[in-house]
Amino acid sequence: MTNELFIHPKAEVLTPYIGKGTRIWQFCVVLADARIGEHCNINCQVVVEGGAVIGNYVTIKPGVQIWDGVELEDHVFVGPNATFTNDLFPKSGNRDFILKKTVVKQGASIGANATILAGITIGEGALIGAGSVVTCDIPAHEIWVGNPAKFLRKND
Repeated sequence: MTNELFIHPKAEVLTPYIGKGTRIWQFCVVLADARIGEHCNINCQVVVEGGAVIGNYVTIKPGVQIWDGVELEDHVFVGPNATFTNDLFPKSGNRDFILKKTVVKQGASIGANATILAGITIGEGALIGAGSVVTCDIPAHEIWVGNPAKFLRKND
């Protein structure tokens, strides 16, 4: 594993806060003040807003947007086209916007095309199944699937 930072020439990266060994691939946009840890792999076509925080050893697959208020702790996996939100009542020009913080705890995994509503905490080592819609906090070391996501079993 190399400690050299790699930013693809076709990525737009406006933050200096990126840890060693991280790789950011083509067509990514990382806004000023975003924080990305060490040895992350940010696949193509990912957007990271300025208020987002990404820990160490995080993998983000293509087509994911990490909005302001979203924090991914260490060793998190986010599958392709998973969706985060940060506003429970979105509308254009919303002057009453209230940013809701979303936290994905250490070692949790989010499957492809899952949707995580604003203000959710996904517990340590939890697994969210592909296509699931998460509408409530998820306890540590559990697997949740479906729409809306429901408990399936413990994640041993």
